[in-house]
Amino acid sequence: MALDFVAGCFGGCAGVLVGHPFDTVKVFGLYKGMASPMYGLALMNAIVFGVQGNVQRNMTDTVLSHFIAGAAAGTIQCVVCTPMELAKTRMQVQGQGQSRDSEKKTRLYKGSLDCLRKVYKYEGIRGIYRGNIFTVARELPGFGVYFAAYDQYCRWFTPDNSDRVGLVGLFFAGGFAGMTSWFSTYPFDVIKSRFQADGVGGKCKYKGYIDCITQSIKVEGIRCFYRGLNSTLLRAFPVNAATFMVVTLILRMTRSDDNDESYQRTEMLAESVASEI
Repeated sequence: MALDFVAGCFGGCAGVLVGHPFDTVKVFGLYKGMASPMYGLALMNAIVFGVQGNVQRNMTDTVLSHFIAGAAAGTIQCVVCTPMELAKTRMQVQGQGQSRDSEKKTRLYKGSLDCLRKVYKYEGIRGIYRGNIFTVARELPGFGVYFAAYDQYCRWFTPDNSDRVGLVGLFFAGGFAGMTSWFSTYPFDVIKSRFQADGVGGKCKYKGYIDCITQSIKVEGIRCFYRGLNSTLLRAFPVNAATFMVVTLILRMTRSDDNDESYQRTEMLAESVASEI
């Protein structure tokens, strides 16, 4: 059980190292909203691995059970994910469109923790969890789809003469599962990010989630929900593949019980998860 948390932490760090260059593309060069991305993603991965593993071990090994276990893990980790992404989003948008000198003078937040402190001071706990509904709407099905898709990809990539997926198969299964997950929930991420960014500087553009959706469609059309999807999918493959490979290698090197095939399968499914994304 504890090994899942440790392996998840290392896997999250690997995902950050691989995904960092892609983040600069996704947010148009403004990758400055997460002061310690490795710490944050390591914590989220630990939560996801722990919850998913515990739930899955008490269920039958089916695609549906992997979806349920992943959905439970994704929902619970929103407790950490929502505040972290709120700080990241607001750090990214502050000073946007200004010169570097002007940005330094008008900068609202010195860092992620300072951002959360000020949000809590002026908006309370509701401000800290601003956008949580759409975060859950993204993470619940997103992680469910991820683990279910990963289970199916593993079945496809397992050789006919073997009962274990090879490293190459694990690599591609993790990468494709990450892409599948993001493609299925990306519109929720767009709305969540826009709603969390709203209110920087004290002025709110949207009255609520529905107003955010309607205004976005009115101004930009339905395509606004898929803006940046290509770069996100390109990032999802190597990040999830790297995360999965690191966690899998750690578990394979440290686990001595190789006789319980069902247990191995559950553990391998808990190992392949990425960070927000």
